[in-house]
Amino acid sequence: MTLRYDTFPTFCGAFSAAVDANGALVATAFGSLAALKQRVDAQGFIRDAEALSKVRRELEEYFAGKRRAFTVRLAAAGTPFQQEVWSALRKIPCGATASYGEIATALGRAGAARAVGRANGANPVCVIVPCHRVIGADGSLTGFAFGEKIKRQLLGIEQPA
Repeated sequence: MTLRYDTFPTFCGAFSAAVDANGALVATAFGSLAALKQRVDAQGFIRDAEALSKVRRELEEYFAGKRRAFTVRLAAAGTPFQQEVWSALRKIPCGATASYGEIATALGRAGAARAVGRANGANPVCVIVPCHRVIGADGSLTGFAFGEKIKRQLLGIEQPA
């Protein structure tokens, strides 16, 4: 499978996104194409700003603090459990956070906080599937693939002005 991708600047640095042949988003990453390649398995990548125009517009609005929900179609590959966790992540309201344990309990799997953490870490579509909104039980900003600084910045732009 060959994916279309684009990389553009944000206040957190370069951000890359890739869509499949149907225009559905399959992966995002802070960084260049190299960072994106670590998050999705594909036979090739073609830079195509037009194919990513809606994704880029929505993300730029988000980074500017003007968008709180996304409408882009997703096609992230994952196990049924991962998909279940990622769906739960999308239900965490913008500006809010939840712990791994709270998500496990909401999924009817109390005690599965570590499994939720692994699924959260496997999320290939950061920001749009808001894995940055998941925190440790003690409130710590833990477990974000792109580091605590970016996680703090994302949570900061989600707070009401």
